[in-house]
Amino acid sequence: MVHHAVDPLPPAEGLGALRWTGLVLIVAGLVVVLDAFARFALEGLGTPAPVAPTRTLVVSGFYRYARNPMYVAVAALIFGQAVLFASSGVAVHGVVIVGAFDSFVRLYEEPTLRETYGESPEVYRAAVPRWIPRFRR
Repeated sequence: MVHHAVDPLPPAEGLGALRWTGLVLIVAGLVVVLDAFARFALEGLGTPAPVAPTRTLVVSGFYRYARNPMYVAVAALIFGQAVLFASSGVAVHGVVIVGAFDSFVRLYEEPTLRETYGESPEVYRAAVPRWIPRFRR
C-alpha cells in the first residue's frame, strides 16, 4: 500500500493558482489588523476590547476609509483562508462571522460610541462608510 502526502497548498499553475489570491487577502487583512491595534493603543490610548476601550475615537489610518476596518480585515483573513485552501467550511464560517460582526456593530458598538464620545461619532458616521471602504476624500 502506497501513501501519498497530501499537499494542502494549491498548485503553482493553471486555474488552481488562482487560489493563491487567498494569500493576498490574508496578508492584507493582517496588515490592517496590526495597524488598527497599533492605532487603538497609541492614538486612542486603549484597546479594541469593550472592557478597555479607547479614550478617544480613532479615525486615522484605515479608519479614514471604513468605520470598521478591523472587522473587514478579519473577514479578509477568513475568506483568504477559504480561497487558499479551497474550503467551503471556512467560507461558511466567514459568512457567520460577518453576520455576527454586523449585528455587534449595529446593536452594541455604534450606540456605545454615541454614548461615550457624543456627537463626534455621528459626524464620522456621516463621512465614512461602515463596511465598504471609500478611497476618495
